Amino acid sequence: MKWEEGEESENLEDRRGSGPRPVAIGGVGVLVVLLVGYFLGVSPQQLMQLLDGTGMNQGSSQVDQGSGSAPVDDRARQFSAKILRFTEKVWTQKFQEAGKTYTPPHMVLFSDQVRTGCGLAPGSVGPFYCPEDRTVYLDPTFFDELQQKLGGSKADFSNAYVIAHEVGHHVQNLLGYSAIVDEKRATLPKAEFNRWSVRLELQADYLAGVWAHYGQEEFHFIEEGDVDSAIQSANAIGDDRLQKNATGFTSPEKYTHGTSAQRVKWFTLGLKTGDMSKLKDMFQMPYEQL
Repeated sequence: MKWEEGEESENLEDRRGSGPRPVAIGGVGVLVVLLVGYFLGVSPQQLMQLLDGTGMNQGSSQVDQGSGSAPVDDRARQFSAKILRFTEKVWTQKFQEAGKTYTPPHMVLFSDQVRTGCGLAPGSVGPFYCPEDRTVYLDPTFFDELQQKLGGSKADFSNAYVIAHEVGHHVQNLLGYSAIVDEKRATLPKAEFNRWSVRLELQADYLAGVWAHYGQEEFHFIEEGDVDSAIQSANAIGDDRLQKNATGFTSPEKYTHGTSAQRVKWFTLGLKTGDMSKLKDMFQMPYEQL
């Protein structure tokens, strides 16, 4: 992916090395919750609320505040800032075409854990978007874990897809799709609500593809092999594959992000068409057709 010559976003904050880091975690139970939750697709908000409510550092009265040194201006920060800027430019243009105003999200890079508007988040939940503070949170070590644990590619475009997916959640928030799903949380049984969670996640994958479609038209940043690497990552983080790797079996009623095939399908379709009208279709079509 050709990203090095891009501009850097001014909406990125690097908290690595300066934020609170836990010295100890109270018992293996918390570790089990994080590991199982991560591989079974439990939402970051649910994990954060659980850990924040029970005390992630239970059994330890000390919290290491870090070295206090300024975060390093490394490749991860430069890459994240430039990909975020690419998303800002594309979505600003698409919103303008629709007669709307795009307000870009904030992005925070962190290590180990971070306090957010949605609660306390450990790095093990992976990249996520918090609608309460309209911020994308990212521990850059996730990209290494994606390669090592899930079989994802380390290619830059694959990592850009991950960022674009989280920015896609911000786009959903601005367009009102997130609110539709939030309203159903309080009224639907767990299994039925999970289907709406899947719908929202697949729509974010589609938006990541739409971003790449128009980003390529404008910036020509996709190189040979890039799309395959993004598809490999989408395939690696499907609920069916994560559940099978973690437990040896799958439970479709517990899916919250979609299968590998679904994630690949919708990202690829967004990339090929760039058709924003399909967003509404995704919320109206029968679940079985997703």
